[in-house]
Amino acid sequence: MKIDSNTQFKRMLETNIPKLITSLAVPTVISQMITTAYNTADTYFVAQIGTSAAAAVGVVFSLMSIIQAAGFGLAMGANSLISRYLGAKEDEKASKYGNSALLAAILFGFILMGGGLSSLKGLMRILGSTETILPYSCEYGKYILIGAPLMCSEFVLNNILRSEGEAVLAMWGLSAGGILNMLLDPLFISGFHMGIGGAAVATLVSQTVSFFILISFFIRKKSIIPIRIRDVSRDPADYFLIVKMGFPTICRQMLGSLSSVLMNVQAAAFGDAAVAAVTISNKIYMFVRNIVIGIGQGFQPVAGYNYGAKNNKRVREAFLFTCKAGTALCSLAAVFLAVYASSVITWFIGTDAEVVRIGSRALLFACGVMPFMAYSTYVNQMYQCLGFSKQATFLASCRQGICFVPLILILPVLFHLNGVIMSQPASDFFTFVISVPFQITFFKFHLKIRSE
Repeated sequence: MKIDSNTQFKRMLETNIPKLITSLAVPTVISQMITTAYNTADTYFVAQIGTSAAAAVGVVFSLMSIIQAAGFGLAMGANSLISRYLGAKEDEKASKYGNSALLAAILFGFILMGGGLSSLKGLMRILGSTETILPYSCEYGKYILIGAPLMCSEFVLNNILRSEGEAVLAMWGLSAGGILNMLLDPLFISGFHMGIGGAAVATLVSQTVSFFILISFFIRKKSIIPIRIRDVSRDPADYFLIVKMGFPTICRQMLGSLSSVLMNVQAAAFGDAAVAAVTISNKIYMFVRNIVIGIGQGFQPVAGYNYGAKNNKRVREAFLFTCKAGTALCSLAAVFLAVYASSVITWFIGTDAEVVRIGSRALLFACGVMPFMAYSTYVNQMYQCLGFSKQATFLASCRQGICFVPLILILPVLFHLNGVIMSQPASDFFTFVISVPFQITFFKFHLKIRSE
């Protein structure tokens, strides 16, 4: 049966805020954890092949960031528009933007696939492959590129469901593929003797499964937004608006790819062990960050619905609750990872003492700023989901662009390898400092509420 949009509307505007955000965030956090877990599983199983293979995962992560920039950017642009139009009870407009974003994502995915496969080796070198890493990164990267159309469209389908408040359905779609990926990794890598290519094939198969599960929810009318060709817009202005609303995410993802490339290039000067160590520590750090983002994705539709319905008090309450929950999580994670840094890195790489030494130090630097991560993330998400694209784009550009790029170029000159591994934590701290006046300004002028 098709979901009743009036029921969802009342739920978003009347349910207790902590209860509502928790109900939306928990399924999203679970899917984020499983998604991150299978990415981490790739790194774990590939690391058993060798240090250069583990480093190749970090190189291809830059490629995945580029694919995500297209898919997730369009998805978040549609998410922002859909939640606000549903909050304003304009379901037809919400459907138009959802269907248009899906078509755009599929087309972008095919463009990325064709362009990447036609110049694979050159692309891998640009992304930071050394000659010893190159064979592994090419083998892994080609399958990731083949899956680009599925990955891009999967992001949009997932975010349409989340923008409606159907986080549980979105969770089932992503989680099923993630669990399958973890099961297939050892089978394809070791059982079928496919090496690093097996990890990529496992990812491709899991993405295909996730796509069909997600699309089945729309076919079975489990969504407010139907998938139908007649709702696809023919007006270029609509696609411009989707891109505009999603541009902070596009910018953040593209800068994430750039920062990963710069990190790989700077670390490569100290050997494959440094690249592998940075890759592993970043995967662990991203595990925590993705949970933080998952909590924020529970906050965004709540904020969007209530802002569209002009209930600013609930927007403020939702933001404050989300910040408290995210900061508590980050603080606990920082303590745990700081205490067990060496053990966690050893679990990935085994007895490679140099990788463990460098990776442990990198993880300790990350733990030092981890408690500040949630606040800056949610300030950025608040601006984006409520339609303030310019401010959101600036904030999204801070962590891996405006702050990071100068640091990754300057700190290694001053502090050598320590400069490489402290660049991202230092950027995270400066991003937090920059976010504070943005949050105060938003409360004071846009919500007409003075910060307490």
